[in-house]
Amino acid sequence: MTRTAEPSSPILTDALHDSLAQAQRQVNALVLGKPQEVRLALVALLAGGHVLIEDLPGLGKTTLAHALAATVGLGFQRIQFTSDLLPADVLGVSVYEADSRQFRFHPGPVFTQVLLADEINRAPPRTQSALLEAMAEQQVTVDGVTHNLPDPFFVIATQNPVDLSGTFPLPDSQLDRFLLRFSLGYPNAESERALLTGADRRELIARALPVLADGEVQALRRAAEQVHASEALIGYVQALLARSRQHPGIRVGLSPRAGLALLRAARAYALLLGRGHVLPEDVQALFIAVAGHRLAGEAEAGSGAALAKAVLHAVPVD
Repeated sequence: MTRTAEPSSPILTDALHDSLAQAQRQVNALVLGKPQEVRLALVALLAGGHVLIEDLPGLGKTTLAHALAATVGLGFQRIQFTSDLLPADVLGVSVYEADSRQFRFHPGPVFTQVLLADEINRAPPRTQSALLEAMAEQQVTVDGVTHNLPDPFFVIATQNPVDLSGTFPLPDSQLDRFLLRFSLGYPNAESERALLTGADRRELIARALPVLADGEVQALRRAAEQVHASEALIGYVQALLARSRQHPGIRVGLSPRAGLALLRAARAYALLLGRGHVLPEDVQALFIAVAGHRLAGEAEAGSGAALAKAVLHAVPVD
């Protein structure tokens, strides 16, 4: 891909630029040894998407969600998904009040700015789908009445591997609502030693002060939208989409919506790195997290992440 002169970095005030850098530093200080995963979570927030973290219990999924919420200074709610959780427990319910002789809507925990949907695949499909409209449209409909959700609205969902007992795999339509899916994995030896000998993460998060002020998240989202993607870069993304529909072992390739998601994420990624233009390296850094959960493979073709990696390697950067 021939690289021509690109626009300079988006116009950010010095204060906003410093706040973004400080936010990254603070979350990395609370979630040790996972700088790329922290960056991915921030990418989802700045791109206006949602993130799904899949891993074994005890590896820091919930800690990352709490650390990010504490750092960005937004309203936060947590839902522990269980097998007996009902849609009304997520969305809210209309209750008849005798005094006024009318039904009054009592909002559920989904009415927040940052929602941690913990162990989402432990709930049955009917309850999982209660989040679908909220994630896609930033609104919920209860008893025929539509209620708008706060802005911004950001879902951080965690799930255990599907081979663990008591899990209900998310359907493709639900998975597609997540901009990114990734795993944290075990910490390296140095980070694990710091966790074992340092202060409790919950206490540190409880003492953490918000870094981003009201309105700054929206300002950063607007800045991310202004990051430039050249015609050549868009051609590279389109080539990845086309390859996913032809690659051996892939039954269902990437949709145009997946391409739009990839571009949105790449713009936010470039902004986090201080650039006003997207590079192929940004797309490559994000492709597996964006595409892996959207690809449907044949029975013996391997995981979605493996298929996404194969597609990425099969498309050259001209």
